[in-house]
Amino acid sequence: MAITENPSLDHEEEKISDESKQLLLSLPKEKGWRTLHLYLFQGFWCQSLEIQSIIAFHKHFQARDSDIVVASIPKSGTTWLKALTFAVVNRHRFAVSKSHPLLTSNPHDLVPFFEYKLYANNQLPDLSKFPEPRLFGTHIPFPSLATIKNSNCKIVYICRNPFDTFISSWHFTNKVKPQSQAPISLDEAFDMYCKGIVGFGPFWDHMLGYWKESLNRPEKVLFLRYEDMKEDGALHLKKLAKFLGFPFSLEEERGGEIGKIAKLCGFGNMKKLEVNKTGKSIKNFENKNLFRKAEVGDWMNYLTPNMVERLSKVTEEKLEGSGLRFKVFS
Repeated sequence: MAITENPSLDHEEEKISDESKQLLLSLPKEKGWRTLHLYLFQGFWCQSLEIQSIIAFHKHFQARDSDIVVASIPKSGTTWLKALTFAVVNRHRFAVSKSHPLLTSNPHDLVPFFEYKLYANNQLPDLSKFPEPRLFGTHIPFPSLATIKNSNCKIVYICRNPFDTFISSWHFTNKVKPQSQAPISLDEAFDMYCKGIVGFGPFWDHMLGYWKESLNRPEKVLFLRYEDMKEDGALHLKKLAKFLGFPFSLEEERGGEIGKIAKLCGFGNMKKLEVNKTGKSIKNFENKNLFRKAEVGDWMNYLTPNMVERLSKVTEEKLEGSGLRFKVFS
């Protein structure tokens, strides 16, 4: 099927450097969900501007052993995990109160993305003034994390069952698409998703990269499932704090500190904050679109039995033998 050229999409690709344009010419490409193309770069699909940012990140970022990186596949609880990580690490600087930074700043501003903020638009950030430990976020797959891979910094990774991740991605894409573009249909998006053609996909490779590293180096990578965290938030918050080197003391536990942080970072509280109803913390995407339902099992309202069968088969085949499983039918 021929792809209709769209001026608004061409404009996005025009923002990249000549060097990046030459690289794009050598890469396999497919129609994108939101942009004209997705390109296969280092084994995963991403947009042209993302590729340019990742190359800059590779060239210039130097990891410190004290760094903390929040990693995720898109639409799997990223905003939530960033909020939790920031609150846990900084709880002695910022007590849970009416003046907490999370009440006036979006989590993506407090834990900035490498590819969407720090190295976006050809900029080179000055990271020298970042407070220790430095907190960063990324959707970049593990094999492409440059100096982070070989450092002793901590990586916390969250993923969600592929069914809900797909539905969340589909909704988000159509919300952030320019009004001049037709929305991508559920059927078309689903077919691409099952083929692995989705931002930072294939989703199975993304998950397995971090999963395998968490098994090989559990002191470096903490692998979290969205569904498990929804089921027992306190347990996983304690696990997160311990992994990051900021364990809760008995006094803090008895004082209800875990519950306070869980409530502060909870979906209901975060969604109602004015800062998360307005403004743009990731590229040109409005913050209000980052918060939809946060429910487990919402895919049941959208996918047909045939779709469920197809995605179940893909997931089982791709994750076979890895030990990675999801609670899909919750």
